[in-house]
Amino acid sequence: MKIGLYFGSFNPVHNGHMAIANYFLEFTDLDKIWFIVSPQNPLKNKKSLLPDYQRLEILNRVVYNIENYEASNIEFNLPKPSYTIDTLTYLKEKYPKKDFVLLMGGDNIITLHKWKNYEQIVNNHQIYVYPRPNSNLEEYIKKYNIKIIEAPQMEISSSFIRKSIKDGKNVQFFMPPPAYEYITEMNFYKK
Repeated sequence: MKIGLYFGSFNPVHNGHMAIANYFLEFTDLDKIWFIVSPQNPLKNKKSLLPDYQRLEILNRVVYNIENYEASNIEFNLPKPSYTIDTLTYLKEKYPKKDFVLLMGGDNIITLHKWKNYEQIVNNHQIYVYPRPNSNLEEYIKKYNIKIIEAPQMEISSSFIRKSIKDGKNVQFFMPPPAYEYITEMNFYKK
């Protein structure tokens, strides 16, 4: 079984995340997508993050009953900050018969050299990359032996959604309905 690991803060999950996951599942050799909710990305500011379990709850509400999608809290019990190599090592030990593929955006591949033990990641795991608008990834294809997945590009970001909610804008069509409904109900991102 080949599982795509989609790491992210998902703060919050939006239609861009879901469209990309759908494309990976339907147009590659992946059997499942695991959304790995990251408690703390060492390269990002934690100030604007909702609590871990709230982001997991939002994602669970979105993927509930969607075949071959799963929200995972696997990093919640691992040491902080979260390093991808540590999570991959743990998953390989826990699920030795599963084949894990990293899914990432072109913006992440450009900073991959800053990741802890990135050489181990590149040498031991397949990486499928969706390019961001106006990104040139040619040098990274050879350097890291990555596979570019030409998914349709959408310029939706979690930061755009958070700012829009704070500014009192209606963003319901940028998010899966269960995410929007829960965020509205809980008054998240309004401050």
